[in-house]
Amino acid sequence: MKLNFFKYQGTGNDFILAANRKNQYSSLSKQQIRQLCDRRFGIGADGLMLLNEKPGFDFEMKYYNADGREGSMCGNGGRCMIKFAYHLGIHREIYRFLASDGSHEAEMDPDGIISLKMKDVKSVRKFHNDFILDTGSPHYIKMVANVMDYDVYKKGYEIRHSKEFEEEGINVNFVEQMDEHDKITVRTFERGVEDETYSCGTGVTAAALVCYHNENGFNDVEVTTLGGKLTVEFDRVDDNRYENIWLCGPAEKVFEGAVEIK
Repeated sequence: MKLNFFKYQGTGNDFILAANRKNQYSSLSKQQIRQLCDRRFGIGADGLMLLNEKPGFDFEMKYYNADGREGSMCGNGGRCMIKFAYHLGIHREIYRFLASDGSHEAEMDPDGIISLKMKDVKSVRKFHNDFILDTGSPHYIKMVANVMDYDVYKKGYEIRHSKEFEEEGINVNFVEQMDEHDKITVRTFERGVEDETYSCGTGVTAAALVCYHNENGFNDVEVTTLGGKLTVEFDRVDDNRYENIWLCGPAEKVFEGAVEIK
């Protein structure tokens, strides 16, 4: 089978994308997806996404982790899908698409910055001195000092594969609060990739919610990742409720091509 693919990245979080509006790629196996995402023997990516037809929506986003398994919501992937849809000729002032965690809206400004509306968060759980919340994917948030010198792979692997999280898996984020109350730096160990990625959209969102600067009402948090900067805007209702959450940042096409899949 010949796969016509497009490579996109959002702050260094990179994906293989394909237009699957005729279901021509719906039969891809876990092994084939894993091979395509392999950085030595395939195209190389943190995940693979298919743009599917979906009545009532501009498209459906089907996301697979680099290990070949179907994944949960991916924030950077969602922003890349909007740019991909635009390049395919789907032009909207407001995009509406379906993902694994439900429907989403998104907008793209003239400079190509994409704002993606995330699902509301209704629960933030304390775990020892850390936090656990779901922003479309489950996230563990640990505040640390000097995050750029932190052993993210070792510590992230330990938490992700601990007995509490081994079965369902969790993404692990290490977060440093900067001197300015509205700026943080985030590094993420992602399940499914089983390594640190340059950026994680749902992880950045989760970290920003935990690091609110206004007690209630509107917050905007600037987030630095290994792959670049993102902004998260949201309304904080109380300790457990966050609404009108928007993940904002760039998404770019890297290259396109075709590959034969065995």
